Amino acid sequence: MTARSLLAHVAWCAVVGAACHRAPKTHPEPAAADTTNIPLDVTNHNWLDVTIYVIRDDEPVRLGVASAASEASFILPARLIGQGHEIRLLGHPIGGAGGTITETVTVQPGQWIEWTLESDLSRSAIGVY
Repeated sequence: MTARSLLAHVAWCAVVGAACHRAPKTHPEPAAADTTNIPLDVTNHNWLDVTIYVIRDDEPVRLGVASAASEASFILPARLIGQGHEIRLLGHPIGGAGGTITETVTVQPGQWIEWTLESDLSRSAIGVY
């Protein structure tokens, strides 16, 4: 094979390879705001264990249990925060009736939530810091 035919063969392979090549799909990198998990600290003054849920888009997702008369820490995954950064929390006492639900709160990256559950759950308070 001569140098000229070798060069022609390499050029032909490059053209055919480029024509058949499909660029991989690219997804934009998520913004830092969409990838940040949010800490949630729950202080339970209630005498019952309380199951904690986060509500986003009217769907409750169980986070865990805050034991009676104690503190619990949870991490809200970024996927539960959503693009609007608005959530509500729901507390349901295990073995009890009723429960409590917070107002809608907006949480930004770098913030954390403190939720105090009182013995009368309707008097519970939430803070975003």
